[in-house]
Amino acid sequence: MVDNGGAGASGDDGGVKLEQDRLLPIANVGRIMKQILPPNSKISKEAKETIQECASEFISFVTGEASEKCRTERRKTVNGDDVCWAMEALGFDDYAGPLRRYLQRYRETEGDRANQEKHANTDNISIADQEKDASVPSSSSSYRDNRGTRM
Repeated sequence: MVDNGGAGASGDDGGVKLEQDRLLPIANVGRIMKQILPPNSKISKEAKETIQECASEFISFVTGEASEKCRTERRKTVNGDDVCWAMEALGFDDYAGPLRRYLQRYRETEGDRANQEKHANTDNISIADQEKDASVPSSSSSYRDNRGTRM
């Protein structure tokens, strides 16, 4: 990894990303770290920045491997299965298994959510049809033809 002394790159950097664009937001990193620590624990700025750098590098490392797999398969989209494959390929087997289980549950939840939305839309259509039918007078109502004669 290239160390640029902690300074962000300039705007005319020839394609090098700004430090802030490459790293996870420090506030999010600190929030995640605090969740694991006992209450009233303090985290130094240096500790947050170190974890920020490590986590960002890890994400780039795994994503790069997954992206390379997609490139060789002539695909443009990296999906969850690609990330799990990359984790295993890079030797993170202890994490790949739980990640696959999480991905499966996520897909099931998203599928359930999509089905609920589908049924909600169907229910809304049914209600709209019922309201439409209610606004049309029944055959026992008085309709008049072109000449004004009651039908």
